Formats: sequence, C-alpha cells, structure tokens
Amino acid sequence: MNETNDINEVRTFATTVTANIEQVIVGKRNVIELLMVALLCQGHVLIEDVPGVGKTMLARSLSISLGGIFKRLQCTPDLLPNDVTGVSIYNQQNSEFEFRPGPIFVNVLLADEINRATPRTQSSLLEAMSEQQVSVDGVSRALPNPFLVLATQNPIEYEGTFPLPEAQLDRFLMRLGMGYPTPSEERQLMTNLQREHPVSHLKPVADVTQLPALQRKVWEIHVDDSLQDYIVRLIGATRGHPDLALGGSPRASLALYKTAQALAALRGRDHVIPDDIKYLAPFTLTHRLIVKPEAELRNRTSQAVIADLLSTIPLDIGKLA
Repeated sequence: MNETNDINEVRTFATTVTANIEQVIVGKRNVIELLMVALLCQGHVLIEDVPGVGKTMLARSLSISLGGIFKRLQCTPDLLPNDVTGVSIYNQQNSEFEFRPGPIFVNVLLADEINRATPRTQSSLLEAMSEQQVSVDGVSRALPNPFLVLATQNPIEYEGTFPLPEAQLDRFLMRLGMGYPTPSEERQLMTNLQREHPVSHLKPVADVTQLPALQRKVWEIHVDDSLQDYIVRLIGATRGHPDLALGGSPRASLALYKTAQALAALRGRDHVIPDDIKYLAPFTLTHRLIVKPEAELRNRTSQAVIADLLSTIPLDIGKLA
C-alpha cells in the first residue's frame, strides 16, 4: 500500500468514527478530533471540566464506535488498587489461585473523578498507562490493544480530593476541556433527548483491531528537521522560563512530535506543518508545567506561558524552503 493510501485509510477511519460520535456529542468536533489524535498515538487523555458537559457520553460513544470494551471506574477515597487491576482468589476446588481481572482490562477506561482516588490507587494506573500492562502478585499481565484511559477531573470542587502528582500528570498525552455548548447546540441536545438517548442507537462503525496498524502508519508522517528543531527550542524555553518551577521533559517533546504526526494524517497530509505544532502545544504541554508560587500571585498560568512562547520563539523558515 502506498503512502497516499495509508493516509487516506487513517483519515477515513477518523472521519467515520468522528461522525458516529457526533450523533451523541453535539458541537464538539475539535474535542473529538483531539481524542482521535490521542487514540492514534496510543496516548491517554485527562478531561478537566465541570459535571454534566458530556465527558462520560464521549468515552462511551467512542468505545461503541470502535466496537471495543468500555468500563467506567468511579473513583472514590475507598477505592483500592486491586479494585482497578484485579485480584487473585483461591479456588478451593482445584487448590489454585485464579486471577480475576479488574476493570482496567478494557479498550477504553473512563476513570471518573480520578483525583478523588487516593494516591495509592492513582499509582496503580501508572504502570498500565505507561507500559500497557499490570502486575498483580508478581505476575505481569498485558492489557488489550488498543488501551485508552480517559480520566476526568472537576476543576471546581477540591474538598476531599488528592491532586494528581506530576509523575502521573505527565503520563497523560493531552489535557482537554469540553466546555459548555452554545445556545443552539443546547437546544439541539434537548431535541435529541426528547425520546431515547441517541447513544442507545449507536452502532460500531470501525474495527478496534484496525488501530495498531493505523498507529504504525502515523509514524511514517514526515516531520521536517526545522520543525523538530522548533519543538526542541519550544520545550527548552520552558525549562529556563522565569515563571516556571518545572519545564517540559523529553516526554513533552515526544508528545508534541507524535500528536503533530497524527493530526497531519487526520487532515490528509503526509507531512507536519508549523500550525499543527502551534495548535497542539496548549493541549500537550500545559499540564506538564509547574508555575512558581510568586508567578501565580501575578495570575500567571501555564497556558499564558505557552501562548507567550508560541508568539515569541521564531520558526526557521529557511530550513523549510
């Protein structure tokens, strides 16, 4: 299969799944597109938004569209690591321990209100998210492929929560927000929900087993040397920024590089352009940065820092020519 056909195959897959999800999720094409980017990069997504804007429905619609296995994990302070990964139970009939897999053995896992789980339980997700496996009783067990974690946080209520440590935030490829619908979109939601919820009629439109091959095709998207240099300079600038206590790690550079490849493929190109990188930078970088307390007092945010860097760091156009 030639390169053009490879790109068309990736784009057709994403367009088909996106259109299916939009039967349920109204007016959030940009969020769905970013979710497709994460899926093609084998990355995980943190959705930070207020209750009731469709986070659960988005995850459920994605799983149905892919024909995959979906489970929702409601995170609470009494949730234990074994409640996530699974547990070995002694079977008296055969005198052996049998492993009963936890909810993490799925294609799409929604970890709802992840910051309400204790740090011990949060850490049980780390190995799964980074290595696509879990270890229980000294035995490593592979998770399904594809495996995507969609975790949610409520940015309003912090009482009784356990903020995610930087090490775990860094495991998320992107951080997104759904946002409120426009008045016309909200009216459309009312119309759609007059009788039955549209998700009840949603059907699979893709084969989840296609994804590993499509993910490999994304790796072949060309990223010019000048754009690689731009990513390195952008991330490097965060490490010495006066408003930041912690800048982006090499994982941040790789995240921006990989997501730019996937976005280019979704938009039908065999190469990355500067706008891909600038568009994705806020979603892939801001949750990896720590703003200094004195800068926070001046109302500086990681979003503002990234916006400043994107407007001031030049791209070496000469190398692109």
